[in-house]
Amino acid sequence: MNSVCLLGRLTADPELRQTQSQIPVLSFTIAVDRAFQPKGQEQRQADFINLVAWRQTAEFISRYFHKGQRIAVQGSLQSRQYTDKEGNKRTAYEVVVDNAFFCEAKSGGNTGYNAGYGAPSFGAPQQPAYNESRPAFSTAAAGDFEEIVADEDLPF
Repeated sequence: MNSVCLLGRLTADPELRQTQSQIPVLSFTIAVDRAFQPKGQEQRQADFINLVAWRQTAEFISRYFHKGQRIAVQGSLQSRQYTDKEGNKRTAYEVVVDNAFFCEAKSGGNTGYNAGYGAPSFGAPQQPAYNESRPAFSTAAAGDFEEIVADEDLPF
């Protein structure tokens, strides 16, 4: 199984390009913080991951994301081989983005919950807009439930 999920910050403003056959493509890099901080160092270390997005996903990212903004992506790891200018064979690894998601409120602050509510994202089903008047969890008391004793009482 080849599945990659990453959460990081864009290192530059994404620039949308077109292939010769007019297919939108976007190559960009995100900085992903490592889960640990080495002892004695003040700053966390980050890995810089190369990504590529195609078609509507590329257009979506270029339209709604900018340098420094947090982004969550889901896709697959791809390797490709090429020969550099000096004739050396090289291998490049990149993540091909299938889905991209917002991770911050529109103002740029971290919300602490999935900020994708109400925000467009390609490849994922649309989620209902966040509604503060309706809690996202059940407020029922334990006495509101009754135990089902026999299997034949189950509705399925």
